[in-house]
Amino acid sequence: MTETNGSVEEKIALEHQAAKLFMRHYEQEHGQRMRHIWHNEPKKPDVSCRLNGERLDLEIAHLYGSEEEAMLILGRQLTDQTRKALIDLQHVSFDARLLNALNRILRQKAEKTYESDHVWLVIRNAHPAWSRTQIEALQHHIAVPEHHPFEEIWMVTDWEGLGGIVRLYP
Repeated sequence: MTETNGSVEEKIALEHQAAKLFMRHYEQEHGQRMRHIWHNEPKKPDVSCRLNGERLDLEIAHLYGSEEEAMLILGRQLTDQTRKALIDLQHVSFDARLLNALNRILRQKAEKTYESDHVWLVIRNAHPAWSRTQIEALQHHIAVPEHHPFEEIWMVTDWEGLGGIVRLYP
């Protein structure tokens, strides 16, 4: 499936928003300067910045739950099949859906390789039903794959970044 210019631009804008939210919270919590975001080409993580003057690459992911939930959250037009899938999701607990979705992202991202010396994974929670409290409660149940390219894995706990960030690994 090819992406249109609009969807590529939207994806880049969402990645930059997530990176900026993460960087702001990281600076506040750790007192270390994180500056100068720029976008990368494929084979590199999504964005790069400077952490205390040193280059740091950030791979960005958004946690929506399922593909159907992503379509709903992003305001896409829903097909009857998508609506049915969303109704079926109501029978699965929020905690199980959160854990399954997060583990799916971790598995997918662990398979990637990057031309980079220092890569962190930053996941932005886009699902309005999940909060920092739920994320922290499930934190020790997350299945981080044994082999992955990330020095650290972080989560921006909500869309606006109001709940701050949580370190998921190490």
